[in-house]
Amino acid sequence: MKQNTNRIALAVHGGAGTIERSKMTPEREREYRAGIENALRAGREILDRGGSSLDAVEAAVRVLEDDPHFNAGKGSVFTSAGSNEMDAAIMDGKTLSAGAVAAVQHVRNPIVLARAVMEKSKHVIIVGSGAEEFAKANGIELVDAKYFFTQYRWEELQKKKAEQAVAESGKKFIISDADPHGTVGAVARDSHGNLAAATSTGGTSNKLPGRVGDSPVIGAGTYANNASAAVSCTGDGEFFIRAAVAHQVSSLMDLHGMSLAEAAARSLSDSQKLGGTGGLIAVDKNGNVALPFNTSGMYRGYIGDDGKFVIEIYK
Repeated sequence: MKQNTNRIALAVHGGAGTIERSKMTPEREREYRAGIENALRAGREILDRGGSSLDAVEAAVRVLEDDPHFNAGKGSVFTSAGSNEMDAAIMDGKTLSAGAVAAVQHVRNPIVLARAVMEKSKHVIIVGSGAEEFAKANGIELVDAKYFFTQYRWEELQKKKAEQAVAESGKKFIISDADPHGTVGAVARDSHGNLAAATSTGGTSNKLPGRVGDSPVIGAGTYANNASAAVSCTGDGEFFIRAAVAHQVSSLMDLHGMSLAEAAARSLSDSQKLGGTGGLIAVDKNGNVALPFNTSGMYRGYIGDDGKFVIEIYK
């Protein structure tokens, strides 16, 4: 997956987890593939006309936030209280500027608000009601909470609550990752050689209200530096935070001279040693792309060497 250094590069993901072909209906697989393709197309159109990597990753993630198949924006999971709380982050590899939001409940596209935080405030992260007030002040679309309701995610919450009740009763049971680690993200290199990364998520089903994972934490779930790479992660956020996975990819390349593929695999392995599973997508300063994961599947896509979209789900 090596890119010509004079060309654009783009990769997107829609989450990783136990995603098995035998349990996926052909119709649902087509829908997931279409979602990834739509995100790639949105980013590709911007890059093809000489647009910035920042614009490309924001556009790609916004498409996935609007697609109810993915756990971000419209398709976000529910907290244990039955609410939706979303996180997002974006980072500019050229300037190392970054913006993030967490625990927002009425922002249609959290990635748009994250970019506004980066460009229109002196802060990096704004959370909760403060983030929504900032959205209002900057004309960013807010919606009623019912916009985020999807029956599939509601049933997922009930299943998680039932599992929790069994666990609390003292009976033996196993928590599985049968539901994908829900996060979406995009990384890009534009024709000017600038890198950018963006990540958005609804978090984990049945999470405590106020819980924040790795996605909006710069250096954990999202990172971009023109000197090395742009990275967007998906997985067990608590472990990705502790292993600083996204920044580690950059550090291993910068300080130890590792290739993108080597650094990405090593960083993911470090989080796995702590107990976390998941994956990441990354693009380096030369346009090379890496998409490692240690689960049975990850919704992912990138622009191939021939300029065509490559979309994959399983190992």
